[in-house]
Amino acid sequence: MIQVLKSQRKMKYKNIVKGTFLERPNRFIAYVDVENEKDNPQTVHVKNTGRCKELLVRGATVYLEKSNNPNRKTKYDLVKVIKNKTLINMDSQAPNKVINEWLLDNNIYKNTTLVKPEKTYKESRFDFYVEGDGRKAWVEVKGVTLEKNHVAMFPDAPSDRAVKHIEHLIKAKKEGYDSFIIFVIQMKGVKYFTPNIETHKEFAEVLKKAEKSGVKILAYDCDVTEDSLKIDMPVEVKLKL
Repeated sequence: MIQVLKSQRKMKYKNIVKGTFLERPNRFIAYVDVENEKDNPQTVHVKNTGRCKELLVRGATVYLEKSNNPNRKTKYDLVKVIKNKTLINMDSQAPNKVINEWLLDNNIYKNTTLVKPEKTYKESRFDFYVEGDGRKAWVEVKGVTLEKNHVAMFPDAPSDRAVKHIEHLIKAKKEGYDSFIIFVIQMKGVKYFTPNIETHKEFAEVLKKAEKSGVKILAYDCDVTEDSLKIDMPVEVKLKL
């Protein structure tokens, strides 16, 4: 039974500074004018290799985490951006970190006894393996940064890897495990979540197949601040094709 609870734990960032996005020459770096920096623009690391074209537009306000490692090539990580007055976390590592805490807070089982990240099952590598209430589950997590007209969508680019993950969750469910896919919407203010049919119809189709097979499909929005991220409220999932 799914518990509609909130995690009380926040993922915290250190040394957050504000900047203005200028350009993204490739998937890994961007040029940003950083507040209180003498040498601008700064070359910063983008913690999301996705397209993010609707987020990273010239002039957008961004938030960066300053590294304490003096040997790094870039001393800043770009982790958040403001789009239409909404603060969006675009750190692709963040969803798994906050879901790890959420699982430990007994949000899929009342008495969680084990949470193991990055666990392999047969030919599949899932984000989490969970035990609790005498049951066993495989959990796959997808971060969502794409929003149009207050509707959250995934993916923002075709993802054969995501399709395979869901197919493997269906197999695990048939073999007696509980299976979950959790969409972590890295912002507030969305009305519902739906697969991005226009971008990747096959993903939408396999997600619908998963639902019919008994895979639990969940979506949660996040409480996002300049220096923190926390799973917040459940969001409606619409899978109509």
